[in-house]
Amino acid sequence: MPTLFVRLKDMKIDIVSVFPEYFEVLNLSLFGKAQAKGLVEVHAHNLRDWTHDVHHSVDDTPVGGGAGMVMKPEVWAECLDDLLGLAPVEVAPMLSESGDSFNCNDAYDGKTQESPDSDTTAEAQGSTVLIFPNPSAPLFTQRDATELSHAGRLVFGCGRYEGYDARIPAYYRNLGVDVREYSIGDYVLNGGEVAVSVMLEAITRLLPGFMGNPDSIVEESYTGGNALLEHRQYTKPATWRGMAVPDILLSGDHGKVDRFRRDEALSRTDEIRPDLIERLDCRAFDKADRKTLMALGWEVSGDHPRRLD
Repeated sequence: MPTLFVRLKDMKIDIVSVFPEYFEVLNLSLFGKAQAKGLVEVHAHNLRDWTHDVHHSVDDTPVGGGAGMVMKPEVWAECLDDLLGLAPVEVAPMLSESGDSFNCNDAYDGKTQESPDSDTTAEAQGSTVLIFPNPSAPLFTQRDATELSHAGRLVFGCGRYEGYDARIPAYYRNLGVDVREYSIGDYVLNGGEVAVSVMLEAITRLLPGFMGNPDSIVEESYTGGNALLEHRQYTKPATWRGMAVPDILLSGDHGKVDRFRRDEALSRTDEIRPDLIERLDCRAFDKADRKTLMALGWEVSGDHPRRLD
């Protein structure tokens, strides 16, 4: 099976896929440089190595009928048990407060991404987190990337076909494993490999030593508690094919440049992602922020901005 070695902040990363060759891309660009520096350790595993039939089958028809195939829990369990160092157990039926039997929906209600036995985050624990991409799961955000960048180990499971049996994440949650399911957007892919690549890049670039210039991530879109879309960027020449960069960026006045960029970040976020404006904390605004937002049609006297009718 292909094995990739990269090392970041003592973080270990395991990826399970029926196409582990896909992750050879991690040898390129900044991941490749991190590999050369020995900053992270990444292993890509072939799920079929845990099958026992001649066809190396990892899927079966859906219970209840329907199109497509579903990835089998027994193959995933053998693989994940090995990677997590767990022994197979039978999960005893549990009773809810109403006396009903436990079911998979009780294990994950779509509202929480924390282990049922844990009241601390991956950041506090430096623990192992098991992650499954799933288009039906909560959206993966910069906040999730930041938290997961503090985990000691990440194990990713790449689904294929119609997805994986819902009992797989439920089973490991019941054992106290920190299991997360994330969507990277409102669309469906052929498999989890692309989604895992996206999450990996978002997470690992936050680790100390990964980026060549750590300042480059400070003012990016979605960064920080009061997240905004980033202002537009320009480079030389100052005029290209008749199109000039804004004059203020050539002024040499760093205060005015910073204000221009801040105002543009506010206006772009207002135009493209007004929902982010609504989440901002008005107490963090300076007078210029308030003036800009009011001109854009926002009320800023409360805890959070409110769009004026």
